Amino acid sequence: MKKIGPILLGLILLLCIWQLVTVIGGHDAALFPPPLDVLTALYEIIKDGSIFEHIQISLFRFFSGYLLAVVVAVILGLFLGRWSKVWSILDPIVQVLRPVSPIAWSPFIVLWFGIGNMPAIVIIFIAAFFPVLLSTVSAVKKVDNVYLRVAANFEMSQFHLLKKIVFPAAFPMIANGLHMALGSAWIFLVAGEMVGAQSGLGFLIVDARNSLSLDLVMAAIIVIGLLGLLLDKAIRYFENWVTKIWGGQGA
Repeated sequence: MKKIGPILLGLILLLCIWQLVTVIGGHDAALFPPPLDVLTALYEIIKDGSIFEHIQISLFRFFSGYLLAVVVAVILGLFLGRWSKVWSILDPIVQVLRPVSPIAWSPFIVLWFGIGNMPAIVIIFIAAFFPVLLSTVSAVKKVDNVYLRVAANFEMSQFHLLKKIVFPAAFPMIANGLHMALGSAWIFLVAGEMVGAQSGLGFLIVDARNSLSLDLVMAAIIVIGLLGLLLDKAIRYFENWVTKIWGGQGA
């Protein structure tokens, strides 16, 4: 309850500021809907169940792209962190591609993958891949040499070295990359669904905007924000669990 209290207070404060802005600003309710109108619109899409369909497909796309990016990036990062010469060649390429917004690739993504789930999944993959890759490579490079010397004394193979020594020692730092990637991927989920999808929370925003239902747009934004908050809390709990299990072995 102590942890939920500050969250509720923050949300109440936000609602109060929102209501105050609508009253003082004198904005047309159609252009800047007040909280009550938005909550009414939110109630309607909860009542008819349509919001849950959009949430379900959005979460499917999100976890498909995010988890695939995590698996690929961690595996590559473990090996590239150990192969310094290979990483020195690939690092400039990664640094050139990393700052490019995943949305910049959307014309090619839609042409290559069509319309549906895949464009959003690919955009999420790109958004999550680079933070996890870079954090993994950095974590591997910072593993204490004592661990590596002990492994060398036991003549461990590279595979077992990565599995039993490097990965556990680097994982607390990798977890930070997972956290950053989660936030980035969630942001670009909505952008991806605005580009090449016919369902999901991002599509709901575009569809409501096209019909000038800005109360519904704001309701969808609230749902996206609340889900993002829950995902952030979930990854924080995961990080804390990792710290308790492997924290003492980190670099």
